[in-house]
Amino acid sequence: MKVIILTTSVYGTTGHHLPVLHQCKDVKIAMVVVSEGQVINKKNQYLRRIKKILKIGILGAMNGVKMRKWYNEDVNKYCRIENAEDYCKQNNIPFRKVPSTNSVETVQLFKEAGADIGLSLGNGYISKKVFSVPKWGMLNIHHEVLPQYQNAQSIIWQLYNGSVVTGYTIHKIDKHIDTGEIVLQEKLPIIFRDTLADTVAFNYARLFDASVQGLVRVLENFDRCFFNAKPQGAGTSYTTPSYRQFLKIEKQFKKLKQHTAK
Repeated sequence: MKVIILTTSVYGTTGHHLPVLHQCKDVKIAMVVVSEGQVINKKNQYLRRIKKILKIGILGAMNGVKMRKWYNEDVNKYCRIENAEDYCKQNNIPFRKVPSTNSVETVQLFKEAGADIGLSLGNGYISKKVFSVPKWGMLNIHHEVLPQYQNAQSIIWQLYNGSVVTGYTIHKIDKHIDTGEIVLQEKLPIIFRDTLADTVAFNYARLFDASVQGLVRVLENFDRCFFNAKPQGAGTSYTTPSYRQFLKIEKQFKKLKQHTAK
């Protein structure tokens, strides 16, 4: 199975998953493509940011910035994450940078790679002109349960809803975000730590470890998994929590942590 990886970071999911995929005997990494995140339409980006801030409030936006660390640096304490660029150089894997995810350069590299399947590891919206290039399209790993938690940050919205379960979903990419047919899904119990931040980081790392093994299973049993994918149906989409929602998340965390400790 010839694979091309598209990502926005040399760390995160890519830095964690790449070494495991590279060691998989049935997988050949044709290329790793990293988007540098250049903004093509700055006006539209500015308007989207304003709209989001109006929705979640200034305090919600500030909380969102604070939570980024939970899903990045803090995760490194619990799982091994390489620098994907360094790993590619050390293992002779073609590595390329493009100005933006849906750029002309991205499309051209995808065509040159001639991959059977594309893997999205930590991206936002991917256009059809990109995801339609590989023979079988592209797969995305969403570290939450679909369709109930589309576009949701892992773990926190489960807690918000009083749930003690999280999970990951491997799905086909279509023209919307997190709506494609489900190829594989696995649920994991949330393991509670002393703080909300540590609970998020610890369980996010567990999702990394679980999802890469799930991805390997999909690629090693591609025909059975891919061609038996199931439509999602109606779902619920989330964004960064407002300050009021964040307070509820903290309250639910304490309540559920106490309950599960009994």
